[in-house]
Amino acid sequence: MHIPDGFLDAKTAVITSALATAGLGVALAGVRRTLPPRRIPLIGLAAAFVFAAQMLNFPVAGGTSGHLVGAVLAAVLLGPGAAVLVMSAVLILQCLMFADGGVTALGANVFDMALVAPAVGYGVYRLLRRLVGEGLRGRLFATAFAAWCSTVAAAISCAGLLALSGTVPLRVALPAMGGIHMLIGLGEALITTLVVAAVARARPELLLERTGPRLRPRYGELAAQGLLVALGLALFVAPFASSWPDGLEQVAATLGFEHRAAATPALAAPLSGYVIPRVGSAALSTVIAGVAGTLVAFGLAWLLASLLTTPRSRGARPGGKGEAPRAPRAA
Repeated sequence: MHIPDGFLDAKTAVITSALATAGLGVALAGVRRTLPPRRIPLIGLAAAFVFAAQMLNFPVAGGTSGHLVGAVLAAVLLGPGAAVLVMSAVLILQCLMFADGGVTALGANVFDMALVAPAVGYGVYRLLRRLVGEGLRGRLFATAFAAWCSTVAAAISCAGLLALSGTVPLRVALPAMGGIHMLIGLGEALITTLVVAAVARARPELLLERTGPRLRPRYGELAAQGLLVALGLALFVAPFASSWPDGLEQVAATLGFEHRAAATPALAAPLSGYVIPRVGSAALSTVIAGVAGTLVAFGLAWLLASLLTTPRSRGARPGGKGEAPRAPRAA
């Protein structure tokens, strides 16, 4: 669903960039206030996993493929604000390093997949959690439906932006984008639910809103283990991803506006198309690019999250600098 250069006009690009910047600022302010420093490594882990998983296009129908967006997965594990940070870091990296999504459309892609998708998905997730209860089955049902809704919502948003740009009428773009992404959303729901179920079985404390001293996991160790899983996806699974066009590409070809995509990206990316120069094998090139991107996504998101935590939240200790001393107990 990454919009390339050329699909949107200047007006829409400016509007979405402003909205994306404002939304990202609100999310980052929330993360700065609420993110426990010990959970910072999980920000990097989520970004690495989402980046690697988005390389794994799966066939859908009619010669179309889809891939995980990952917004609800990040939101369920880390909260909506952190999910915005994770998705934004991944999208910026994909655009600037791999030319996956246009530079002029970066604001639109962040708006669709880093703001609309997690906001809608997490809202549906929290609503369903209240309705179906706090058990694991209820959590997994809420996760699945929220993941499906997030994909469809991002697709509808994308259709609206295409219509706003005059690329294709809304009455045509909406059913085309919505219809194919209803199918892609089923894959999103399945993958997201399987990952959350695996986390619930292996590390249930990660799904708790609050963890006590006895349940507090070693987040650095978990991040390292999860990074190995993400690298495994990039190494062993990404080369077998479907080569069929994704939902947006298929819609553009069907509706006849694929020619509007810019022949040359607005900004040259060092590994455009996930191709490593002077590497003869396409599969090997994809593997190297995937591994490099996964590591950079991990480091970039971790660095951004680290910079967002305040000195007070990093170094606060009971009675220490940055925290008011505790009152003495009454005898």
